[in-house]
This record gives sequence, structure tokens and C-alpha cells, in this order.
Amino acid sequence: MVEKKVKCPQCGNIITSVGSPGEVTLVSCPECGKKGKVTFKKVVVSDDVAIEAINLKKVYDDLVAVNSISFSVKKGEVFAFLGPNGAGKTTTVEMIESIRQPTAGSIKLLGEDISSSFDKLKEKIGILPQEYHSFERITVRETLEFFSKLYKKRANIDGIIGSMDLKDQENKLYMNLSGGLKQRVGVAIALVNDPEIVFLDEPTTGLDPKARREVWDVIASLRNKGKTVFLTTHYMEEAEYLADHIAIIHKGNIIAEGSLAELINKYGKENILHIKNCTTKDVVDILNEREYNASVGQNGDIQIKIDNKDRVLEVLSILRHECAEYDSIDIRRSNLEEVFLHLTGSKLMEES
Repeated sequence: MVEKKVKCPQCGNIITSVGSPGEVTLVSCPECGKKGKVTFKKVVVSDDVAIEAINLKKVYDDLVAVNSISFSVKKGEVFAFLGPNGAGKTTTVEMIESIRQPTAGSIKLLGEDISSSFDKLKEKIGILPQEYHSFERITVRETLEFFSKLYKKRANIDGIIGSMDLKDQENKLYMNLSGGLKQRVGVAIALVNDPEIVFLDEPTTGLDPKARREVWDVIASLRNKGKTVFLTTHYMEEAEYLADHIAIIHKGNIIAEGSLAELINKYGKENILHIKNCTTKDVVDILNEREYNASVGQNGDIQIKIDNKDRVLEVLSILRHECAEYDSIDIRRSNLEEVFLHLTGSKLMEES
């Protein structure tokens, strides 16, 4: 679903309308009662689009797991599908992978409809499912060689082992690997057919911070190789670190999407400059006289809303000119957690 804001031609009130691409909806102004139509443009597919979903819906009895969502993923980008557990992430990715059949809607991979061309398209995709397991008593190399035989097109196993930094592990049994290494092998399995699109469903769930970072480096390397990566995750930091484009899904609906900067600019709070333990009097008054919107927080820090980096330099110059004494300065930028909180009224980890 797409959100669109329009201005009432009679009273000037801003009306928010929600619809699907290509749909025309009727709206009525709550202020003056003026009625009209809102047209939602169709999604235009170009040669640089790897994945396109239009009005995708999945219903189980009375449960709407995915509610008529539309989005597109460009070739060569990391697309993060971000949301809490139960939001519809895995259901969506499994419909794209033809594991589940949609109740309604259409899906295209590389410009072709999966309903008629999936046998051909499956050779062009690699998949790391959420519940990934491999054979316990064969080596890393044997694992990759086994899975490569499932495809007509096969990548160079030595090249995959090298690029995934698995050379020292190639003769170890899968059962003896750490959690992080097992996930790295999982990503390697998704590459045995040299796919154009790689689907990674919650690839770092349950990993410790060090192992998670190692898997992130592997995912980032896929972008460098020109692969398109569809990443589902409930980790804010993961989406912030990896994604070129982020779609936030909540209760089966896409509630926002864009680059990290676009989402923060639209839904996040301002960046805040914190001056810790400032003992010089009247600093807040001096800053406010110069229109810096300064205040004292509950912990005693001086807080200043910052809209660009030049303002930081200006504040530092004022502090130096006033001979202000303080312990330290830091800037706390808005993040995806604040975006999610703004959109849903709760934190993502609380939802999860």
C-alpha cells in the first residue's frame, strides 16, 4: 500500500489517502466535506529492477499475514525488509521464492512473472532460509559441492570458499563449526549457482555480536560483487549498516520505505548535540540568544538541536569564545528505532 497526501482544493486541508499502485480512490475532506479522487501511479518496471511485487496478499483463514503490499528492488542493491517477528517478512519472501502461493497479487523477478517462469528463474536466485540447517557429518567443501549439483549453472567452489573466508574451514565437518561460521556456510550455499539475486531470511538471528559482524561483512561483499540482496531482519543496526533501501513492514503492511537518510529525515527526530557537565554559567542563555534552541536535560547535559554539521562548528566556536568549561561533547543522531517508534508507537524489539 502507498500513502499519498493531497491538498483539498476548497479549504486547503491536507488529506492523507492510502491505496495501491494504479488504483483510484474516493476521498472526502473531513473539514469541508469536499469529495474527490486520488490516483496512485502504477509501479513502472525498468531494466534495473530485480524484484517487483504488486498488491501482494496472503490470507490464512481470518488472519491477513500480508496485506496487499507493493514494492520494487533495484539490481545490485541490498534491500532490507525490516519488521518485528510476525510482521509478514518470511511469508513475503517465501511467496517471492514460490514456496508459498499468494492469495492475490503478482511477483516478477528480473522482469518475468514467477507464476509462469519460475523453473527458469530458480537458476538465477540463491536462498538462505530462516531455519537453515546442513548435513552434520560432511565437510564445508563437500557441502558446497553437494548443493552445487542441484543446479545447471555452477559457480567455482574454490572462488566461493575464498570469498567467504572459509579456506581454513573447508575440511572441517559442519557439525564442528561455530554459529557464525555455519551462517557463513549458509550464505556460501546460496551462491553455488552464481545467482543474480540472493535471499537471506534473518541470517544473523541467534548469533553473538562478533559473529553477526562477520556475517555482515560477507553480505556487504555480495553487493560489491554486483549481487542483488533481499535481506529480512528485525535488527535495526543490521538494516542501518547494510541496506541501500529499507522497507518497514508492520502487521502485514509496509508503513514506510526509502533509504536510511530518507526515513530519518521524514520520520526521525533532530540530531541532538550534548554538552556534558558544563560548569560555565549562562551558556544556555547565550546559545538561545543566538537562536540555537538549547536546553538543560534531566541529567544536567546541555542539549542543542542540530540540523547540519556547520551548526556544530558554530557551537564549538561560541564555547571557545566564552571560555566555557565542560567534560565532553557528543552528537546523538536519530535512528531507525526512533522512526519505528514514531510510526507505530512502540519499539521494534518490544514488538518482536
